Amino acid sequence: MSTQGHTRTLFSGGTIITMDKAVATPPVGDVLVENGRIAAIGANLQVADAEVIDARGGIVMPGLVDAHHHMWLGVMRRMMPNVDDLFAYIHVVVEKLGSHYRPLDMYLSTKLTALACLDAGITTVIDACHSSRSSAHTDAALDALDDSGIRALHMVGAAMDKRASSAHIPGDLKRLADNWNHGEGLVRVGLFGQLNVDWWRTARALDMRILTEFIGDLAKLGPEFDEPGLLGPHNIFNHCTRVPEETWKRLAAAGVNVTINPRSDALFGFDDESFAYQQAIDHGLTPALGIDLDTAFGSDLFGEMHALFGQQRSAMRYRRFRGEESVPAPISVQAVLDAATVNGARAAGLQDRIGSLVVGREADLIMVRTDGVAVFPVTDAVGTVVQAVERSNVDIVMVSGEIRKRGGRLIGVDLPKLQTEVNGSLDYLLEVSGYRPEGSSARTKAAA
Repeated sequence: MSTQGHTRTLFSGGTIITMDKAVATPPVGDVLVENGRIAAIGANLQVADAEVIDARGGIVMPGLVDAHHHMWLGVMRRMMPNVDDLFAYIHVVVEKLGSHYRPLDMYLSTKLTALACLDAGITTVIDACHSSRSSAHTDAALDALDDSGIRALHMVGAAMDKRASSAHIPGDLKRLADNWNHGEGLVRVGLFGQLNVDWWRTARALDMRILTEFIGDLAKLGPEFDEPGLLGPHNIFNHCTRVPEETWKRLAAAGVNVTINPRSDALFGFDDESFAYQQAIDHGLTPALGIDLDTAFGSDLFGEMHALFGQQRSAMRYRRFRGEESVPAPISVQAVLDAATVNGARAAGLQDRIGSLVVGREADLIMVRTDGVAVFPVTDAVGTVVQAVERSNVDIVMVSGEIRKRGGRLIGVDLPKLQTEVNGSLDYLLEVSGYRPEGSSARTKAAA
């Protein structure tokens, strides 16, 4: 899973998207990676002793950042593709199946999701784990992320089912911070704290980031969170749909991070024509994109980019047709790609390390091929990535200088073995829970 012993890798002759507006770079040129970092960007770089990757006919760009994903749901892929009721969803994935998760199921689900993300050009993910049933479950998830080679911020959160206890979580945070939140490691730990002010205080004392899922008419940000040091850039608020104006002002004043999930926000009917992404933009925030869940979708941020572009334009045009004045302008493909890269890096607290191709930053990058019949000719590189590229076009994925996907295939991954293990995990969960998915193909032993 490396660059075959080379400390230098040269991507030669590709179309370059740096996502750094402050630095002028050639539209076609070379990117040199050395010792895990971007060493140079320019035209016709002359480099000795480097592995040369022919990037002609390709786009070299930062890896995508998935800013919100419940990775523990991996074995439940598409189990509820049509669900539109949040509480029906919770009943199945939390009470029926999640309550029976072993650490092994946590490991396999998280690893499956991580590898699928890498395959789709996602190099960093914020893992929103609202199923940290025990220290062993948390350790299993962290081991899966570490084994996969993805960069991740794993957010430890209370399991939502009635059988689980969350009493271990506050005391476990220091152990986790000591083990993971140091040095240059790819995997770090934060808190999925919802609105538990005592947990927030514990996390802040450990300099952890704090994740809260926030739907305006289901949750309220009480005055206790105005305590100095609690609310700030270390906070990540997800969804942020139907949030009242006074709360938006508080979030903006504190400089929090906002993440949205266009497909699942629509699936569950969380959002309306005010549109959370646009509300965040209008209040000076920089919203990032997340996939949210695999129980209806898959680990593919290209789908979220497509949805964001279409939904924002639809929502703003509806407001305009309704007669509103001063309606925000239609979203641009550049703004969409910002949400999928630099804004996600900021949400993870990694804006100085990843999210853009800048000399000195870590080499988290991808190369996408543009010679597919659905892609060429390339007249606008950013538009091509946002509107035309799919996971099958992702040729190379590099995380911190290590190549994880090459020639369109994950490196060092035994997919048949993983498939057998994941199927076994799903068989176990269906058998022990007695749950039978609607529309089941009867593939599993439990459903046969």
